[in-house]
Amino acid sequence: MTDALHATPLADQAEYAQAVRVAVDAAAAYYGAGDSALDDDAYDRLVRGIEAYEAAHPDHVLPGSPTGKVAGGAVTGDVPHTVPMLSLDNVFSADELAGWAAGLERRLGRPVEMWSVEPKLDGLAVSARYHAGRLTQLVTRGDGVAGEDVSHAIGTVEGLPETLTEPVTVEIRGEVLMTAAQFEDACAKRTAHDGTTFANPRSAAAGTLRAKDRPYRCETTFFGYGALPLPPDDGGEPAARLRELPHSRIMELVAGLGVRTTGATPVGVIAVSTVEQVQARVEEIAAVRAELPFGIDGIVVKADLAADQEQAGFSSRAPRWAIAYKLPAVEKITKLVGVEWNIGRTGIIAPRAVLEPVLLDGSVVTYATLHNPADITRRGLMIGDHVTVYKAGDVIPRVEAPVVHLRTGAERPIEFPDVCPRCGAEIDVSQQRWRCVRGRACRAVASVSYAVGRDQLDIEGLGETRIVQMVEAGLVADFADLFTLTREQILGLDRMGETSTDNLLAAIERAKEKPLNKVFCALGVRGTGRSMSRRIARHFGSMDAIRAADAEALQAVDGIGPEKAAALVEELAELGPLIDRLVAAGVTMTEPGATGPRPAGPGAAGSDAEAGQGAGAGAGDGSVVELPLTGMAVVVTGAMSGPLEALSRTEMNELIERAGGRASSSVSARTSLLVAGEKAGSKRDKAATLGVRIATPEEFAAMVASFI
Repeated sequence: MTDALHATPLADQAEYAQAVRVAVDAAAAYYGAGDSALDDDAYDRLVRGIEAYEAAHPDHVLPGSPTGKVAGGAVTGDVPHTVPMLSLDNVFSADELAGWAAGLERRLGRPVEMWSVEPKLDGLAVSARYHAGRLTQLVTRGDGVAGEDVSHAIGTVEGLPETLTEPVTVEIRGEVLMTAAQFEDACAKRTAHDGTTFANPRSAAAGTLRAKDRPYRCETTFFGYGALPLPPDDGGEPAARLRELPHSRIMELVAGLGVRTTGATPVGVIAVSTVEQVQARVEEIAAVRAELPFGIDGIVVKADLAADQEQAGFSSRAPRWAIAYKLPAVEKITKLVGVEWNIGRTGIIAPRAVLEPVLLDGSVVTYATLHNPADITRRGLMIGDHVTVYKAGDVIPRVEAPVVHLRTGAERPIEFPDVCPRCGAEIDVSQQRWRCVRGRACRAVASVSYAVGRDQLDIEGLGETRIVQMVEAGLVADFADLFTLTREQILGLDRMGETSTDNLLAAIERAKEKPLNKVFCALGVRGTGRSMSRRIARHFGSMDAIRAADAEALQAVDGIGPEKAAALVEELAELGPLIDRLVAAGVTMTEPGATGPRPAGPGAAGSDAEAGQGAGAGAGDGSVVELPLTGMAVVVTGAMSGPLEALSRTEMNELIERAGGRASSSVSARTSLLVAGEKAGSKRDKAATLGVRIATPEEFAAMVASFI
């Protein structure tokens, strides 16, 4: 089942021998401390390349080859397993999955009656042995025949109780991992202790499970994925019937004993009856991967019935009745070759990692986010480090941590700037995110260009070249200065005649009539954009109400939490003089159709929602009118037609929010409705897979007719 797209090509016997050495060393590091010079994807490709070479040259196979061995043959242990604790074979595509399923059914001589589908958790496989309901031993997978005794960790792993709800004697197998929150906490504790950090959640979980004498404690989580009966012990009731039950039913019984299982994950364990349904379920899990609170690197597909499993049997390293459908890697290891210090349009100084190019989740990544100087220090990054890189939310590449054991001594510290890299002014380092003390003035051209853009004030005739002229001439320092420009000042600019000057002045005058959401968006407040600006404007109704709001009041707006609310209060205060000048120039400071939040209490006419801010709008007689898209996340794709044909994507998003919904750009399990026009493409396919409701532009127009 080797696929050239997922295999490292090996040209000759020397390359093959070197590949075997690299793979065995990587497996030893991965299954040992959880660290490896190769990421999962690179290791998988290397092993598949070794398999392909061995298939073509059977006389060259080395005895130390990782193929056909659990954990690549690199790990051993002291505690024998009652039943071998095997790995899983992999597939990488729908065609490979269908081919594997067809092969299993040929082996059985009949169709598989039921399949189970569950997430493949990215943790450390362990076996938990219970006697008469009490957890007595915890063992790692090791080489599949024997593992390492880590019973000292009993009582420290969430989801793995010391005592079951019934006094049964049973062995429960599963994964110990760290959730995203647990990983962040573990990194903070390790940094506070010795100034280093963990490379990734898996290595953190592996190290934590084995640690005996750490002065700090890190939390981990267990999810069970299988159970076996153990011989009766001290009168404990055997769990022999487990051998006869479907896998999905076993997971229910294990959960009933008080153990956390894969069924307790957000995607659960689902039993389906056809391979087509299996593939649909695989796509559903893949679609919500970025939203899960822990890492997964694939989906596990199993023949659900015990009779099918027994007849299919095992190979030397894997069950023939189960397969891992591997997902594209969202984490890779590459080298940090430099750091660039970029200045945003609000004056924020943003470090950006320069990386050796690496293929990550289908695209070549050369740059990655580094957050801020404090984050660089916390992670202990150095120029020349091998680093783990991942895609946050499957979109933005970010550097996670250095792979410390790969350091050679040639690495060097990252130098932080002493002054603003753009203008040489002082740097405000009072907050985690450093900022040029000149703020927006440091990037005046970028700041003004953003403000006059189509989705903000939409001032025609004011391109970047003209803005550069104005800034260099001292006419404009921020976009409020545009509203005080005189005809004579503009005529004095190079290549500005009377007609073009009059047209520009007319466009600036029209910009004063833009609604509050456009003006607020033009301010470029950190943490807001077009959609958030619309929600804020509709919620408060006026700039005065926004400026008067404290952090608690701002949190009433969908999508604003405590941290963002506090930052908004601080920045709005900072922008006060600019806003005052806009008011003085006659720029609109209200949102049409928004009445602002209503007061609470016995005399209040209703809630914020009743005032037109969410669930409904006041009808003028004290009644509440439900908005047609209340509580719905709506995505628009393809070319609109009918009554919506002339609307831009921004205007469509505004329409959605006027009708009570929330506009989104990507389809996920949380999407309520997809408006699919002509040439809708992959978003329509994904919505269909997830069971998301799909409407034509004409159907959607009928739903929101009164808001068009």
